[in-house]
Amino acid sequence: MKLLNTYDTKDEGEAALAKIDEPKRLASERDSTETIYNLFGIPSWGNFYKLGMFNLVELKVIVQQKQNGQPYDEKKHREILTMLEYAAKSFDLEVPKHWL
Repeated sequence: MKLLNTYDTKDEGEAALAKIDEPKRLASERDSTETIYNLFGIPSWGNFYKLGMFNLVELKVIVQQKQNGQPYDEKKHREILTMLEYAAKSFDLEVPKHWL
């Protein structure tokens, strides 16, 4: 498991924990007077999609538009792919070819 995201409140952390696949864990960390909540789990595109991370929801719409021959925001598509390439390196994942 790896650190997937950090939340400011326990409620936000628990809501995110409920969305992702097992194995998973929410751990609190206290720094002086503040507590943060670290979400650990398996880094996968499915988990990131469920958490609403990396604009994957928007990417899904863009990919569907592209596959259907409809106009789509090419600049936004490139921006998302650039971010995903960085995330892929950070989490040892591959960007699926059909997203390109």
